[in-house]
Amino acid sequence: MVIFNDPLTMPDSTQRAVHLAIDMRAAMVPVTAGWRNHGFDLGMGIGVAQGYATIGTIGFEGRWDYAVVGTVVNLAARLCAEAKSGEIMVDRKVYGRVKGSIEMEPAGDFVLKGFSQPVPAFMVVQARAT
Repeated sequence: MVIFNDPLTMPDSTQRAVHLAIDMRAAMVPVTAGWRNHGFDLGMGIGVAQGYATIGTIGFEGRWDYAVVGTVVNLAARLCAEAKSGEIMVDRKVYGRVKGSIEMEPAGDFVLKGFSQPVPAFMVVQARAT
């Protein structure tokens, strides 16, 4: 999991998150090919969601962890689970913020654990040329 906009805020956190996902997908191409040559089917799907979360240290004396919890964390994890190898799935909020600079297509509405209504998702194709 990667967290953007904490501990320091950044005005373009959504753009940065999606561009990182695109870069990660590209970096996995040679890794996947190398493992395939050894008989292993390795892949990575990515889910990106935007929203509010509770962030901080959780635990007890002697065992503290930095954690992020909330609906947005669950949504990103569920989108990640739905994404097939090489796919980047984003939620509606991310789509709305980056649609001018990122080419995307509808992925459909997904029935996700923990969500009472189907969740619309979008598939990242590529960054648009600037």
